[in-house]
Amino acid sequence: MSAVNNSMKVIELLQAGEAFDLQCAERQVPKLGANELLVAIDYVALNHVDARLAQTGFSQWQYPHVLGLDAVGTVVDAPKGVFPNKGSRVLFNACLSQQGMLKEYAVVPSHCVSVIPDEVPSDVAVSLPNAGMAALIALNKLQLQSGESLLINSAQGAVAHFAIQYAKQQGAQVYAFAQKPHQKRLEKLGADLAFDCEQEGVCEQIKREIGNAGFDCIINTQGGETFLEDLQHLRFCGRIACLNGFSTIPEQLLFEKAPNIGVVSVSGAWLSNSLCAQQHLRFMGEQLLQDVAQKRIQAPELNIIDFEVAAVRDALSMLLTQTCTKRPIIKIRKV
Repeated sequence: MSAVNNSMKVIELLQAGEAFDLQCAERQVPKLGANELLVAIDYVALNHVDARLAQTGFSQWQYPHVLGLDAVGTVVDAPKGVFPNKGSRVLFNACLSQQGMLKEYAVVPSHCVSVIPDEVPSDVAVSLPNAGMAALIALNKLQLQSGESLLINSAQGAVAHFAIQYAKQQGAQVYAFAQKPHQKRLEKLGADLAFDCEQEGVCEQIKREIGNAGFDCIINTQGGETFLEDLQHLRFCGRIACLNGFSTIPEQLLFEKAPNIGVVSVSGAWLSNSLCAQQHLRFMGEQLLQDVAQKRIQAPELNIIDFEVAAVRDALSMLLTQTCTKRPIIKIRKV
């Protein structure tokens, strides 16, 4: 399909649910507005949030809904004087409440895209935004200092891949909770020690490593009851960044720890209608791209997947049921 024919292929979610009720459809290529770019989508990365919300739904979605927040594409049309120019490869994280990127063309605001350096392949670039930006936001909220201790929960996931590397660059002592098969990989990324989250006596192991005071900072990636578990390991007046919400904190624990709590939300840049925050997504995208181009940050391994309903459904199911050490990347068009 092409923009000239004014139609494009999309993969749509007909309704939320465990079955991932997807269909392939033909839709109109979107019309270009002021300060917008028409982008031919090359690759879309699927994240855990895509799979989770495909199952549970999101309050602002209308069905059929197109999934996919992270995308890389080539600018094929832009108003005169709007940057980036036609032919530029761009990276962007889409608005959660609007239609996503599992389609051949998209219109995106020009102020939120990051131009991809020549040194970074498009499939590598698309693996960076959601997880990499979440890691950068979390570390910024924690105001991590050199020599401080940082614990990352569920460190086998995509956010930890970036957080470990950036935290080590900031001089932190980085500890990871992860299943045993992932420990060597996390230590290669820079973790000083990976705790086996399934092993009995892990609390005693933590005390042997850092003493009774607890960690200076924690990144909690799962939310819910795991947030309360992490608070138990935090020092008094320590800092904790939470990616997926948290349950009510018991009064005794709240006063015992007096935590400084930061909530991480990449999608908040869009949901809050904050132009400044949306531009910050662009700046973070540029930082991630430059760090990969200069080999300061190692990008995750990739699993390239066909732009077909069955393949996308399998990828979503895999994201919910197992740790994906290779990022699922949907190849939208041949480039």
